[in-house]
Amino acid sequence: MRNIKHLLILTSILILSSFGQPIFAQENNFIKEYLERLEKSKDYLILVAELMPEDNYEFKATPEAMSFAESLMHIGWAMDWHSQSLMGGREARDWNTDTELKVDHKSKKEMIAKINETFDKTIKFIRNFDPNRLKERLDYFGADRTKRQILLLLADHITHHRGQMLVYMRLNGLKPPRYVLYQ
Repeated sequence: MRNIKHLLILTSILILSSFGQPIFAQENNFIKEYLERLEKSKDYLILVAELMPEDNYEFKATPEAMSFAESLMHIGWAMDWHSQSLMGGREARDWNTDTELKVDHKSKKEMIAKINETFDKTIKFIRNFDPNRLKERLDYFGADRTKRQILLLLADHITHHRGQMLVYMRLNGLKPPRYVLYQ
């Protein structure tokens, strides 16, 4: 009787523990797929930044819009804030005093290097992020969001501003690079 009881307990534990595996695998797959997309997004953004001539980096479609350069650096700022601060808990940079991820008299080459570095830091952060934490919830400008949703919002944000940069290229008579799939 005692062996049967132990066998039932062991069987119950095995059955219950198997329910968590698919969920963990899904979370791990999400990270893997997200990183693939982010790496492609990085490559495409760097290509866009390289193709725009440096003398057009200050171009704005309208006076109140961000310039091409400001859009590029804004993408870096958002990646840093979403990953390192919002998801990672590091204190956010002070927009008024921190110039690392602002245009701040940087050359085209310096901005591209900074964006490259910021993508690499973000990719490393996400690669090392505990997938079990994707379901954690936090306040996102008054909306209750999971960390998984924060990553999706970050991808949308990059795409949004890169799209504006592609329009700026067209407004300057340049042909943007061909769209790169899966990003």
